[in-house]
Amino acid sequence: MRPILASQERWIYAITRILVGVLFACHGAQKVLGMFGRVGGPPGGLIWTAGVIELVGAGLVAVGLLASWAAFVCSGEMAVAYFMAHQPAGLLPIMNKGELAALYSLVFLVIAARGSGPWSIDAVLAGDPR
Repeated sequence: MRPILASQERWIYAITRILVGVLFACHGAQKVLGMFGRVGGPPGGLIWTAGVIELVGAGLVAVGLLASWAAFVCSGEMAVAYFMAHQPAGLLPIMNKGELAALYSLVFLVIAARGSGPWSIDAVLAGDPR
């Protein structure tokens, strides 16, 4: 399978970055804008602040503008969320319903390490619009 997918790796990464950004932004929109069923808290509270990080950070990741920095912050937020909200309920993510927080934390860490990549504003600004 690798020889087939290797030639498309740049585009697979770009689609993954965009999709992860859009999906994570939905969590922020839920907390800050009340979309998709409100789960947020009062402005300035912990949940609302997390929502702002999710909405703005995920938006930057999705469009590929300063994606490394934004993804690093989002990764840290999800690590904090995991240990604050999930880990006390059980040792493993499958036991404490923290799979999504753990997975987002790891995926955002990969994006932070990799950068914006193709189909991004950063690529256009660098003169590589592919």
